[in-house]
Amino acid sequence: MEKIESAIEQAIQRGEFDNLPGAGKPIAGLGDHHDPDWWIRRRIQTEQLTGLGPPALTLRVEAVELPDRLDLLQREADVREAVEDFNKRVVRARMQLQGGPPVITPTRDVDAEVVAWRDRRTARHSAEEDARERPRSDQKPARARWWRRSAL
Repeated sequence: MEKIESAIEQAIQRGEFDNLPGAGKPIAGLGDHHDPDWWIRRRIQTEQLTGLGPPALTLRVEAVELPDRLDLLQREADVREAVEDFNKRVVRARMQLQGGPPVITPTRDVDAEVVAWRDRRTARHSAEEDARERPRSDQKPARARWWRRSAL
């Protein structure tokens, strides 16, 4: 133990811990609410793993990402099918008695999700229309080409 402490002290004196990335900054996610599964959630996020872990955790992650997944769909029937599939998997996970963290992910109201999907879609389309109609301030006005100027 004493050897380790002296090695650390020597490294500090040599300045090996100076100017490390993130020095003087708060640790990300440290002040958030208490989550007993923080370590596995962070590992899944940093490694970009999908479909791994107990159903309680994978369903929580999927519940957060559900609106983004639904926004990729084009038809209302597909949205309904995706939400119904999510609800079935939540109910099935609640009935399994394999241990692990409890499944606390709520099921979603299919009609409410369809309405929310439709509202987000309408807002996105109107924002795209506004962007197309509004001229960009960084664009230079179109200039007549030299061959067109000579003809005028």
